[in-house]
Amino acid sequence: MGALGSRGAFGVGDLPTGEGTDEERLKAAGRGGRRSLSNRRSRGADQILTGPQQMSQKDIDEMDARLRGASGYVKKRRQNFSRSGHVGTTAQSALVTGGKVEIEEPITIKALSSATGLKAADVVKFLFKKGIMANVNSAIETELAMEVCLDYDIELEVKEHETAAQKVEQAFTDRVQVATQPRPPIVTILGHVDHGKTSLLDRIRKADVADHEDGGITQHVGAYRVTIEGSDKEQKTVVFQDTPGHAAFTAMRARGAQMTDIVVLIVAADDGVMPQTIESINHATAAGVPVVVAVNKCDLPSFNDDKLQKIYGQLAEHGLNPTAWGGETEVLKTSAETGEGITELLETLDLQAEVLELTADYGGPARGTVIEAEMQTGRGSVARVMVQDGQIKVGDFISIGRAFGRVRDITNDRGQSIDQAGPATPIELSGIDDLPDSGDKFYITKTLKKAEEVAEHFRDDERQQALAARTKVTLDNFAATIQAGKVDHLTVVVKADVQGSVETLRKSLGELGNDEVAVRVIHGAVGGITESDVLLADASDAVILGFHVSITPAVRDIAEERHVDIRMYRVIYDLIDEVKKSLEGMLAPETTEEEVGRAEVKQVFKIGKVGNTLGRNGGFSPGEPFEGQKHLSIRAGIVAASG
Repeated sequence: MGALGSRGAFGVGDLPTGEGTDEERLKAAGRGGRRSLSNRRSRGADQILTGPQQMSQKDIDEMDARLRGASGYVKKRRQNFSRSGHVGTTAQSALVTGGKVEIEEPITIKALSSATGLKAADVVKFLFKKGIMANVNSAIETELAMEVCLDYDIELEVKEHETAAQKVEQAFTDRVQVATQPRPPIVTILGHVDHGKTSLLDRIRKADVADHEDGGITQHVGAYRVTIEGSDKEQKTVVFQDTPGHAAFTAMRARGAQMTDIVVLIVAADDGVMPQTIESINHATAAGVPVVVAVNKCDLPSFNDDKLQKIYGQLAEHGLNPTAWGGETEVLKTSAETGEGITELLETLDLQAEVLELTADYGGPARGTVIEAEMQTGRGSVARVMVQDGQIKVGDFISIGRAFGRVRDITNDRGQSIDQAGPATPIELSGIDDLPDSGDKFYITKTLKKAEEVAEHFRDDERQQALAARTKVTLDNFAATIQAGKVDHLTVVVKADVQGSVETLRKSLGELGNDEVAVRVIHGAVGGITESDVLLADASDAVILGFHVSITPAVRDIAEERHVDIRMYRVIYDLIDEVKKSLEGMLAPETTEEEVGRAEVKQVFKIGKVGNTLGRNGGFSPGEPFEGQKHLSIRAGIVAASG
């Protein structure tokens, strides 16, 4: 047999010399030649598990240390330690130790259990024995919570719930004033409906506002900066607030009084003191602000000194004693038509402001109060606010009620774009992610994260309050809850043009009704009536009430198919009166609006004495309008004008 010719092959004579068996010498020779299949693989499982065949004492000690530090070893040691009788110290709940426990309202069973260590099931059992059905998420009255804790020798100290906005407000209150200066006074115009509040303000600020108000009534809170000539013949600035005079806007009028320094109470010379006049007096008195009375429409031929003395008596009866009778309340005769008494009124306001010595911090971040909020096309959520301290600038991070964001733009009361604003300045701002409520506070923060955190806390507080309101159980209302199924409800969906109107309608409608029937608002929002509103009303057997909004033909068709009743209104007391009459069964025949034509406005032309003329491109659909018909100008689902 000849020698093998392949590479790496070898004969027996080629084996390396030395000690050992032929097999050992063959393995040694194989290291430098072609590896077999098993040799080409990595270490075997035995090698991986066992490691090297020989270990030094140092390696053994290190491995032993690692094994002792493993979790199993620690667990074993703890078990041995526990068996030997050693007991560690752990935090003990008030259930074990007794003593005092602090908790915030609203108190839920879950929160009470967490704070005291009581089992939620024990609390539920305690309430069940008293005839109260509850679960762990139910809120209970403070007295009941204290009674539960007394059975376990726990003293419960209940703290008033402090909202996130209150915490931030406290931080602003405690801050160091950096630039304290005198500020303009904020004057609020209050009074009865149609007593000439807006007309008198028009005479002061030389602006035509009343002509654009439906029914001659101011529908929303407005604030305006006006420069006047003071008692020292110098130019001075006054901020006027004009609030609606109808009784339905009592809440809005109350907000105005809380933000004001001086109240101008308008009393018509021909009507005297009326119900809303008395409400205005009460709001001003509660706010602790001085009142100046303006007897408007004194140019009427029927007005005389006898009527003036009668008004004096009515005012004195409600705590406003005129200076003419030796009191402290200034009463001035004015006329919005002729301008009589306007100068004297401004002089009096200037003197009152000097006596009050009003100041504000013109430095640092701003804070203030929301007057109104609404959705605007191209701007999103827009808030009208009154700056009360500090400076607000475009680009600032803002927390405003449940909303937050970065200020995108600022406009003043004249609609002019500005970069920043200081104290006692009414402005309109955009850049926020949601609509705040009227009366909410706003604060400028250092970072967007902080603003978002405050807004989230505000939303959490709202959710907690809503949850507590839904599930709150007391001994007093338990029987009423059982009998609630016998009460008939008129269910309604409310849509309005601004958030303030939604809130006011909710409050006013909620106050209607009697023992046999009540009004329940299941949804209220800003904007036009949508398909979603119709579907909700259909599922809930509700009526849709629209105030200063519109509805598209497609949505109206869906409502007709589903037999959903939709009522549209331009004046708020018409809405409330109609609902009230429907509850009393005295509703007059329904007056409906039928759309006969629709067109898109392309251009507005101003033609001499004719006024503004609308230009359109293309024909109307579905029908052509004719002279004498009513028209609505709609912008983003909101009725902008009518005629």
